[in-house]
Amino acid sequence: MSDATNLNQFATAEHALKYWARADGLPHRSEAEAVLLEFMPQKMTRILDLGTGNGRLLSLLRAGRSATEGVALDFSPTMLDAARSRFHGDERVQVIAHNLDHPLPDLGPFEVIVSGLAIHHCADERKRALYAEIYSALSPGGVFCNLDHVAPASAGLHARFLRARGITAAEEDPANKLAGVEVQLQWLREIGFEDVDCHWKWLELALFGGMRKV
Repeated sequence: MSDATNLNQFATAEHALKYWARADGLPHRSEAEAVLLEFMPQKMTRILDLGTGNGRLLSLLRAGRSATEGVALDFSPTMLDAARSRFHGDERVQVIAHNLDHPLPDLGPFEVIVSGLAIHHCADERKRALYAEIYSALSPGGVFCNLDHVAPASAGLHARFLRARGITAAEEDPANKLAGVEVQLQWLREIGFEDVDCHWKWLELALFGGMRKV
């Protein structure tokens, strides 16, 4: 299946809603998000959420921080509608249609850039380019965290991951373009990120990132 066909599936409400339901039900997701919160700086004036979906992660980061500005990007019309509904009436949040296969728009600097279960839909070359764009968009000392689906370490562990999710290989998302966590950590280091690490991992779900030099 071509990349264009894979990507276009997210333009349909049926595919977007099916993916959304499975993503929200991922085992240990809330555990990973709790770890992500531990890496957030005390001061956050602007947050960028890449592939925001229904706005779940951005909403979590802004909890108790109503003055913090948020920018949420997504490609899917269904996801965009859900995010706009979540943030309706909140003038400090912008929801913008953007395809992560294209360069990020100039949105100004951010102290925090996050992504949840989105970047794995980009080809590896684009993933690396996107990480470089993220680095450029961070303020000095800014933090990037990516909670994402990564390549399995073995066929046996992949089968275990599928069982835990309650799906078969035939039901896997055809839009997946998975890369191993180690190679992605190396890309971040080569770009210039500091304190690069995998902060949490369970089978094919990993939280990793780094920060821009001060």
